Amino acid sequence: MPGVSARGLSLEQRRQLAVNLTRVLARYRSIVDAYIIEFFTDNLWGTLPCSWQEALDGLNPPQLAMQLLGMPGEGEVVRYRSVWPLSLLALKSTACALAFTRTPGFQTPSEFLENPSQSSRLTAPFRKHVRAKKQHEIRRLGEGHLSRFMSLGLGLLVKSIEGDQRLVQRAQRLDQELLQALEKEEKRHPQVVRASPRYSPHHVVRWVEPTALCEELLLPLDTSPQSRARLLLTGLHACGDLSVTLLRHFSCPQVVALASVGCCYMKLSDPGGYPLSQWVAGLPGHELPYRLREGACHALEEYAERLQKSGPGLRTHCYRAALETVIRGAQPELRRPGVQGIPRVHELKIEEYVRQGLRRVGLDPQLPLNLAALQAHQAQENRVVAFFSLALLLAPLVETLILLDRLLYVQEQGFYAELLPIFSPALSPRNLVLVATKRPLGEAFSLLEMEDS
Repeated sequence: MPGVSARGLSLEQRRQLAVNLTRVLARYRSIVDAYIIEFFTDNLWGTLPCSWQEALDGLNPPQLAMQLLGMPGEGEVVRYRSVWPLSLLALKSTACALAFTRTPGFQTPSEFLENPSQSSRLTAPFRKHVRAKKQHEIRRLGEGHLSRFMSLGLGLLVKSIEGDQRLVQRAQRLDQELLQALEKEEKRHPQVVRASPRYSPHHVVRWVEPTALCEELLLPLDTSPQSRARLLLTGLHACGDLSVTLLRHFSCPQVVALASVGCCYMKLSDPGGYPLSQWVAGLPGHELPYRLREGACHALEEYAERLQKSGPGLRTHCYRAALETVIRGAQPELRRPGVQGIPRVHELKIEEYVRQGLRRVGLDPQLPLNLAALQAHQAQENRVVAFFSLALLLAPLVETLILLDRLLYVQEQGFYAELLPIFSPALSPRNLVLVATKRPLGEAFSLLEMEDS
């Protein structure tokens, strides 16, 4: 979907964007703060204006993808079956206009044209144990696998910080496996001259606190007297507070640049993880509670594709919302319990799903069920999908505000920062990388957006 480019916005424009975002999110807080599993228990459909209900009621999933989320299929033109209320059209236009664009400077990544599961830009040893999504991200941003590629593939000195000892041990095993594979490859092709030295990543087991500096992170790997230690901090989908930690370390003199792709915004500490900038902290309505930050992690492009295909898997939200009504009827104090995945939901009758769900939350699966009520809920499946699509339309605004706050925080420190969409959003929903430097880089930022840079 279209949006505003973060590149080239002046400080004043970024501040005004933050003002607009907080106002819009405050106005539509009831939508983005709602839990879709409470669609029936909290009558979420009834919270929408009547004119919105009339416009959205009866739309099938492909129509929602085209008319609401603005993602028509190839060669298709959006056609409205009725005149929409101006307030709904304004919401759609505003959501598109205020969100940072997630469209990179390329469409389908050329590296996957021959084989959708294997990047043609990475050699076989670097693809092993790595899904297509991560191959694309590693090649573009170029963790365990990221540090492995940067060290063994690019010849850089890399320190990898990880809090889980088991993951570090696994990473070290994979390092050795890759090193052996590369050595075998060189023996088979001795005429190929290696362009750069080869270093194994230096793995450190350490928990990094979001509000305190980690000295281990800043220590150089090259301690020779002639070494001028300059550090690049990199996080590929740095979860929750890890993104914040990288930003706080950026002000240290040893660090010259930062490239960070955040994720799992719901895991940010509150306070501490958001807001970071003084500007956003001073805006009324800047607060982003857990539910809003969780919603910002949804994959809008992936869900729009599901809508266009109109598969039976879309009924999962409706089934789960119906289950919530039964749970509350049996045990009112039990609200929104986690339900372990129920396989092949789309093949189950709604009453079969409910009985399996009751068992998973520790309730009697043989409770008497009101089949007529369950079937009435199922008949509203398209309304559930429509409400979820509305929330998804607004979710990018939450992510935009979080990332904009980080941009402003870097600028308030006197440094330079840009936010660039460098991954394909179809492969990697969190595709905006925050690049920060301590001196202007000019056109170097724009080169990062091109696929072949």
